[in-house]
Amino acid sequence: MDYSLPAWLGALIGTVIAVAIYIPAIRAFEARLRAQSGPQTLEQRSAFEEKLSIARRVILGVDIAVFAAAGYLIGNALYPRF
Repeated sequence: MDYSLPAWLGALIGTVIAVAIYIPAIRAFEARLRAQSGPQTLEQRSAFEEKLSIARRVILGVDIAVFAAAGYLIGNALYPRF
């Protein structure tokens, strides 16, 4: 497999875009979940925060994987033999 500089730069740019999109998206996601959860006991709040933390990590991981892969493919398609 041949790795080209434009493909790796595309992956890097895709990762930066993924993080830039993640920040406002996760804030909206959290706000919506917190509004739906209503009043909770201390134990319920702790469980809710734990699930929210896991959801944040999963969303960030998927976001980075998708955008980095897309950036890699676009970079490789635009400049295949750099």
